[in-house]
Amino acid sequence: MNQKTRNELQKMELALEEMRDRIEELKELEEDKYDNLPEGLQDTDQGLAMEAAASELEDALSSIDEAMAAIGEAAHA
Repeated sequence: MNQKTRNELQKMELALEEMRDRIEELKELEEDKYDNLPEGLQDTDQGLAMEAAASELEDALSSIDEAMAAIGEAAHA
């Protein structure tokens, strides 16, 4: 792999890191909103949707972590 390609991969890693940070913020916001709901509302459709959204965002974070690791490995291969 040439240096130009490695530089492009590094840019992609940085972009993914920025997206990951923003997704983490949104996940935490959604978790906080859910945690601040009264217990009686946590089991409503709205509460369950908040919980599901936070879980999906957690999955997205894991996927981004995997992508970043793969890009890093490719850049150093």
